[in-house]
Amino acid sequence: MTDTEHFSTDTLDTEELILTVRDHIDTARSVPMSASVMVNRDELVGLLEDAVAALPEEIRQARWLLKERDEFLAKARREAEDIIDAGRQQAQRMVEKTEVVREANLHARRIVDDAEKTSRDLKHEAEDYIDTKLASFEVVLERTMNAVAKGRERLQVVIPAAEVEPDEDPEEANFFDQDI
Repeated sequence: MTDTEHFSTDTLDTEELILTVRDHIDTARSVPMSASVMVNRDELVGLLEDAVAALPEEIRQARWLLKERDEFLAKARREAEDIIDAGRQQAQRMVEKTEVVREANLHARRIVDDAEKTSRDLKHEAEDYIDTKLASFEVVLERTMNAVAKGRERLQVVIPAAEVEPDEDPEEANFFDQDI
C-alpha cells in the first residue's frame, strides 16, 4: 500500500483492519540473513490507528442497540398498560357481560406476553451481537499477540555456550574457597 492509499473506518471494521495489519506482516519482505521482516511503520501505525478509531463506533452501535431495546420495552409496556386500562374500562361498562370482560383480559394478556417475548428476543439478539463482536475482537487480539510474541522471539539474540570463555580454571577457583 502506498502513502496515497488510506483505509477509512467507514469501509473497514476493526477486525478487517487488524487482519490487514497481520497480512502486511505476513507478506512483508524478509531482511536478508534474518527471520525479521521489513514493514512500512507509518502504514501499519495508520492501520492500527484506524482500528482503534473504529472500536468506539462499534461500541456506540452496541449501546444504541441496547438503548433501542429499552425504548421498545418501555413503548411495549405503555401500550400494554393502555390496552389493559382500556380493557378494564370496557369491562366496567359491561360488567353484566362476563364473556366480553374475559375476552378483553385474555387479549390484553396475550399482548403483554407477546411484548415480553419480543423484549426478551431483542435483548438476546443484542447480547448475542455484543458477544459475537467481543469474541471476534478476542480472536483477532489473540492472533495479534501471537504474531507479536513470535516476532519478539525472532528478535532474541542467542549466544551459543561454546563462545563463552571461562575466566579462570575451576581447580584454582576451589583453591581459595575456604568453605571446603
